[in-house]
Amino acid sequence: MKINIKLYINKKYIIKLLSIFMTVMSSVIIMSKLCSDFFADNNINNSVKLPIIMYHLVFKNTDNKNKFIISESTFEEDLKYIKNNNYTTILVRDLINYVENKCDLPEKPILLTFDDGAYNNYLYAFELAKKYNMKFVFSPICHEIEKYSKICDKNPKYAYATWENISEMSNSNLIEIQNHTYNLHSCKKPRIGCKKIMGESDEIYEKILTEDIQKAQDLIKNHTNCSPTAFVYPFGAISKNTNDIIKKLGFKSSFLCEDKINVITRNPECLYNLKRFLRKPGISSEKFFKKFE
Repeated sequence: MKINIKLYINKKYIIKLLSIFMTVMSSVIIMSKLCSDFFADNNINNSVKLPIIMYHLVFKNTDNKNKFIISESTFEEDLKYIKNNNYTTILVRDLINYVENKCDLPEKPILLTFDDGAYNNYLYAFELAKKYNMKFVFSPICHEIEKYSKICDKNPKYAYATWENISEMSNSNLIEIQNHTYNLHSCKKPRIGCKKIMGESDEIYEKILTEDIQKAQDLIKNHTNCSPTAFVYPFGAISKNTNDIIKKLGFKSSFLCEDKINVITRNPECLYNLKRFLRKPGISSEKFFKKFE
């Protein structure tokens, strides 16, 4: 009889403990959901739409149908449109400050980028940037910059900028220099840009990519006293583990070549694989920029 009483008491005790446990767990789940909803809402509230424009070559005057070449007057019209429509040009450092340091971004941010490092970017685009107090990202192929820094060739049709040009742009605080490889900017098979070759081991791929990008990184740092924080993929070519290598090298952002508006949040991952709209010739600034609005 005593044993049965003990068992009854133990069962009541266990049931009560289970009841308390279930109540606590329910509270934890509810609080977790509330916190999740709060941070999700907070992340949405802090999201910013960001169009990024990709330029390559700027000629004085051109009737060229090459999709990578625009005229100096077209670029100037773009800057006028940006100014008159209340856009504010920003740089990668502004994005990093927004994500990491909770700094504000302007109401209508826009990011302009120039790939490859052509001398005409320095000759025409940089002068217009100073005239209109606009900013842009300049991402040179460092092998070509090395080459043209040694020869006296300033033909705006084909020459590349020199380290002296790049240093001047960087010191203006309007132009931010980013990494576009030392010598992996090629679309000749078997390797397309920074893409992994079929059958190539992960170890060899990482070694080749790391050595090339680090060489460019060191050169830019030596000539500008600034270390690039973003990596610009040639042709937007990327493999499954490329971003992991980029992150390991310390880059906080990367750029592709896809036409799409970016949504910037407080999450650091949003700064990788940023999309960009190619600025083609033969279209007015108004028509080109209207698609972002």
